[in-house]
Amino acid sequence: MLYEEVIPEPAADALPIITTEYEGIEEIINICKKDSATSKVKEKLDLLENVILNVAITGNTGAGKSSYVNAFRGVPDDDKGSAPTGVTETTMEPLMYPHPTMANVRIWDLPGIGSPKFKAKQYLKDVKFKTFDFFIIITSERFKENDIMLAKEIRRKKKLFYFVRSKIDNDIRAEMKKKKKNFSQEEVLSQIREDCKKNLKKVGDPKVFLVSSCDLGNYDFQLLIDTLEKELPMHKRLALLQSLPVCSVAMIDKKTKVLQRLIWLIAFSSSAIAMAPVPGLSIACDLGIMIAFFLRCLKAYGLDDRSLKILSERVDKSTEELKNPMKSRFKDGVDRKLVMKFLTSTDLGAAITIAYILSAIPLAGTVAAGGVSFGTVFHLLNKGLHEMAEDAKLVLVENQPKLNASPSPQT
Repeated sequence: MLYEEVIPEPAADALPIITTEYEGIEEIINICKKDSATSKVKEKLDLLENVILNVAITGNTGAGKSSYVNAFRGVPDDDKGSAPTGVTETTMEPLMYPHPTMANVRIWDLPGIGSPKFKAKQYLKDVKFKTFDFFIIITSERFKENDIMLAKEIRRKKKLFYFVRSKIDNDIRAEMKKKKKNFSQEEVLSQIREDCKKNLKKVGDPKVFLVSSCDLGNYDFQLLIDTLEKELPMHKRLALLQSLPVCSVAMIDKKTKVLQRLIWLIAFSSSAIAMAPVPGLSIACDLGIMIAFFLRCLKAYGLDDRSLKILSERVDKSTEELKNPMKSRFKDGVDRKLVMKFLTSTDLGAAITIAYILSAIPLAGTVAAGGVSFGTVFHLLNKGLHEMAEDAKLVLVENQPKLNASPSPQT
């Protein structure tokens, strides 16, 4: 069958959604015939692509809230659009910082909660509690009564919250300076974690994550993301994982899996367009769809010009040097000419030609064209996605030693 020629048998772990639900062109055609199904898929795609995610960062003065906001957004503390940092309280009212490449992801730096007269209920009212999808409560020392009061009130209102113990790199550095004979980083981390939990007994069995804003690749940041991935709704999870900075190979793999979920819906939308009896419309739309998706991937993997410039400053390399390990066709970015060449590559040229011809045949021809378009776009998007993922891993591994070098103390 043509569908089998266009899409070779995928690896068992590569395409978990498609392989279990859409193995033949007949099923795709049957679905394409149902206008309601097409409409629902488009609605789902719009929801996943445009969902708003609001993340609230709060805690005591000097806990490193603003540094964490910047790290979460993947920007340096001295970046033009960064949250201001300092040893005194710099946040007097809720401040929203949009993600630099995903404007629908918004990180909020909330006022400190260190006042002796702190009232959790009034605080949540003042910061417009309903705005946020989840709260991260930060401290750089022990969690205090105000942290507990706030957590209880957030729980009462049935929202997610997580405790983050910040500046862990400073603690490790301080212990190393003591030059103890039996120094163990894991033991120090374990002691800090247990001390935090002991102070939070009134909250039950809280989730506590040890994090360094200067080095997200170490300590518990990945564990925090794993937890969020399990507890957030799927559409919110998609927005979160795309927006996070690339700090580990595990993070790249998570981004790949979540972007694969978009491919199904994008390919389905392509098949719906291909059924329109307008010769050439499908090819033009597929080109636009693919460019938009690959640009999204480029930013998610930190391979866009802005992200590479930030990385180059951190590791003291030029952006061209950073690109040296990259092997994919997207090494120098995404543009119309590159994607058009990819779309009309020899192994898929025949399928696209058939889709173009079929789209001019009323009814049966246009439905069949939908199936061909689905297979073509699905295959190409997956191929491009995996090429970029490999590039991201090569860049990360090449620069990991410098990224893991001892950072300067956080403020």
